[in-house]
Amino acid sequence: MGREAFDGKGPREGRAMNILLVDDSETDIRITMRAFMKSKIKNRIFTVTNGQAALDFLNNEGNYTNAEEYPKPDIILLDIKMPGMDGFQVLESVKKNLELSSIPIIMLTSSKAEEDVARSFKYGASSFIQKPVDFDEFVKLVEKFNYYWYIINQLPDRDL
Repeated sequence: MGREAFDGKGPREGRAMNILLVDDSETDIRITMRAFMKSKIKNRIFTVTNGQAALDFLNNEGNYTNAEEYPKPDIILLDIKMPGMDGFQVLESVKKNLELSSIPIIMLTSSKAEEDVARSFKYGASSFIQKPVDFDEFVKLVEKFNYYWYIINQLPDRDL
């Protein structure tokens, strides 16, 4: 899939997806944001750096009470290893909440551990993606991610 084949227009009539990126590494957040920008796909990416902030964002609590400024995401990109509440605890909490459980959660992590893959799916993850080390490979991954989640896959309307 090349950039020529994907112009960012999909079944959502040009509406940008809201993505919540949860990662405690500022470096990984910057790399992910750069990869999304380089792929030239229009998404609204919100970032938080820990599990509790992710739950606050999703429930419009704490620093995220304004639902228009901090809307429910279409997709959550979730790192596993974070201090305090880790990604598995966030995943389990979201999937137990009826108002949030339909949001697809993609584990985006540097882990290759088979137990992490199994545990992610056990708790309800939609996908498990290992972060590539090479930036150009990461950009290709983001392009494929966007193509699948924006063009091929049908997501529920966030306004329903």
